[in-house]
Amino acid sequence: MQVTRRQVLGLSAGAAAFMAFAPAFADEAATEKMLMEFTGGKSPGSGKIDLKAPEIAENGNTVPITVSVESEMTESSYVESVTLLADGNPNPAVATFHFTPMSGEASATTRMRLAKTQNVIAVAKMSDGSVFMDKKQVKVTIGGCGG
Repeated sequence: MQVTRRQVLGLSAGAAAFMAFAPAFADEAATEKMLMEFTGGKSPGSGKIDLKAPEIAENGNTVPITVSVESEMTESSYVESVTLLADGNPNPAVATFHFTPMSGEASATTRMRLAKTQNVIAVAKMSDGSVFMDKKQVKVTIGGCGG
């Protein structure tokens, strides 16, 4: 098979275009930055928040996630918001849920798209300013972002 100069130039241009538009995955620093913005710079504690995610997701397009936070949900003590981050997606921010004492309980269920095997992080911000975090690694066999 003979390859012409025109074919080499065409393949090079195609590869360059693919690299320019290929999704860039978030790095650990981007996820940490979003985490610090949500918590106001506070280090999250453990406990109170429970993240349920499958250990293995065969399809990264629809990964079921449930998050719940232990709280009295009274005017003096309640969960203000919960955010979900996926540290291996092109954009780590997935969703943020806001609650009030009238919510009754702080729990949410959603489905998220995961590009590859990665950590899913749930962070809860309480009305007294404290923050709590739970993290689970989800192994993805077929990525949800074309991977």
